[in-house]
Amino acid sequence: MHLPETADFSHLTPEAVINAVEAVLGVACANICRPLNSYINRVYEVGLDDGGYVIAKFYRPGRWDETALQDELDFLAELAEAEVPVVPPLPGRTGQLLHELGHTDFAIFPKRGGRPLDEPNSNTWVQLGRLLARMHAVGARHRPRNRITLHPHHSTRLHLEYILQSGTLPSGLARTYEKIVAELADLTAPEFEGVEMLRIHGDCHRGNILHRPGEGFHLLDFDDMAVGPAVQDVWMLLPDRLRAARFEAECLIEGYETFLPFPRESLRLIEPLRAMRFLHYTAWCARQKADGGFARLAPGWGTTDFWRQEIADLERQRQEILDAS
Repeated sequence: MHLPETADFSHLTPEAVINAVEAVLGVACANICRPLNSYINRVYEVGLDDGGYVIAKFYRPGRWDETALQDELDFLAELAEAEVPVVPPLPGRTGQLLHELGHTDFAIFPKRGGRPLDEPNSNTWVQLGRLLARMHAVGARHRPRNRITLHPHHSTRLHLEYILQSGTLPSGLARTYEKIVAELADLTAPEFEGVEMLRIHGDCHRGNILHRPGEGFHLLDFDDMAVGPAVQDVWMLLPDRLRAARFEAECLIEGYETFLPFPRESLRLIEPLRAMRFLHYTAWCARQKADGGFARLAPGWGTTDFWRQEIADLERQRQEILDAS
């Protein structure tokens, strides 16, 4: 795997961002360009002359190619057309959803306010289940052209390759880390046989759900959109492991089955998917370090003690999977 070079966003000056928005949308902008928090990409709130705002999202070069980015935007547009509550990209004057500025791809979205998801009650869990099912009904229509597949022998293998080549692992622990990850992949891969794979959100935690008064819940941030099992978007919402969150899981499934049958047998994938999430997050951190994003990493990330703890956590997760089988 080729390691991407450090992303360069230095050309994204306020003037350049405002000019790009004006050129794409064909509207006049006010002299307002505020950077917003974003770990991977660069995101700006841009004021319009009419008093409104749009959000310009500039994608990190090297993470996804144009086809994969178009997959994300197309999925959002399909969901919006099916009246699934998301925030779809705004088409430019030529109808395009994906644009380029200085070799950096970007998209423009309407600004949507709201509040984060509070502690859900039983009714809320049912509503969320219905929302996931409506999203998955659209996601099952066709496959994307170039998105990662959540499978131990695909996404996990790619994450492991990146971590090993990133230079963040101490040489004395690299073989041990590689061995436990390979063992986990071989242990869990058979569980994915025969499981339906479809377009999913991929990162469906509470922070990516927005409540808008009078409009209900909206799904945000499809940056990690993937091909995977439906249960991936379920387990990340649960407050605990399945054995301690049966009530919440049953409420989600009840709502889900308003629109689609839920494959209950796929609940066995929750702990394997949790192990895969460990690798996903570690690879994400390694990319942050490569980009110079040290401030976004926990203190001590990448130290020998950190990697020893990572190995211990993976070993515990392997035992969790064995105990559940």
